Amino acid sequence: MNDRTRRWLHDLVDHAAAVDRLVARGKEAYDADEMLRYAAEDLLIRLGECVSRIDRDDPGFVDAHADLELRRVKDARHVVAHGYDVVDSELLWSILSTNIPQVAARVARLGG
Repeated sequence: MNDRTRRWLHDLVDHAAAVDRLVARGKEAYDADEMLRYAAEDLLIRLGECVSRIDRDDPGFVDAHADLELRRVKDARHVVAHGYDVVDSELLWSILSTNIPQVAARVARLGG
C-alpha cells in the first residue's frame, strides 16, 4: 500500500465517522430533515471519491482487496452524484447505517 492509498483510506474512515454521527441522529430525524438527507448524499460522494482516488493512484488495490467492498462504495457514489434525481433515501439510509460502518471497520483493521 502506497502513502497516498493510506491517506485516502484514512480519509474514508474519517468520513465514515461523520456518517456515524449523522446516523446517530436517528432515522426519524433523517426522514424529517431535508438537509440531513443532502448531507448523507454528500458524505457518500466523499466516501466514493476516496475510492476513486485510490483507483487512480494505486491501480489494482481495490480489486485486490475485494473483501473491503470499496467498489460498492464507489458505485453508490456514482449513482448519487449522477442520478441525484433517482436517489432512494431509504436505500441511502440503509447503506449509511449498515454498509458504511462495516466497510470502515474493515479498512481500519487494514490500517486506513
